[in-house]
Amino acid sequence: MIASVRGRVLAVRLDSAVLEVGGVGLLVQAAPATLAGLRVGEEASLATSMVVREDSLTLFGFADADEREVFEVLQTVSGVGPRLALAMLAVHRPDGLRAAVAAEDHAALVRVPGIGKKGAQRICLELGDRLGPPGDAPAAPLPAPDAAEARRQQVVDALVGLGYPLKQAGDAVDAVVGDDEAGVSDVPGTLRSALRHLSGR
Repeated sequence: MIASVRGRVLAVRLDSAVLEVGGVGLLVQAAPATLAGLRVGEEASLATSMVVREDSLTLFGFADADEREVFEVLQTVSGVGPRLALAMLAVHRPDGLRAAVAAEDHAALVRVPGIGKKGAQRICLELGDRLGPPGDAPAAPLPAPDAAEARRQQVVDALVGLGYPLKQAGDAVDAVVGDDEAGVSDVPGTLRSALRHLSGR
């Protein structure tokens, strides 16, 4: 198993990135929030999980080992494959998923494309406490104005890369950044909130 990769970012696509590791370009599937933190030409490090199928070897990348662990545990649920597990992490942070499962918050789980009410019930039932309790991480400090503008531009770029018009992407980011109660002070958090705003949730 390839547990992590570190190398220069050669390309960032809608759902994947290419990292050069030891002269080899590795294609890594990842959630939009993880991809938004990558910059072509810069070095990056990702925790990874390799999914082996009869006809393919697919490498999935994550911002940290905790996301990777949650990704792998999610796939122990009937009907949850790597694509759906990745979609869950695209919508919720690991602790958000832990909280939703612990509280049997089906409404939070059905926000994920591909999960219906019955699927949410099954996920809560089969996972139980295997994800562990949600942590109590301190809130991230508010960024300085220049950092906030850089974050805004990164998220707008990520949304445009996902196919949203520039103006619509900018308006969505401004809406969630202007919401002081959203608690989004980093690129992944802002991107998640913007995606929820665009989907009307």
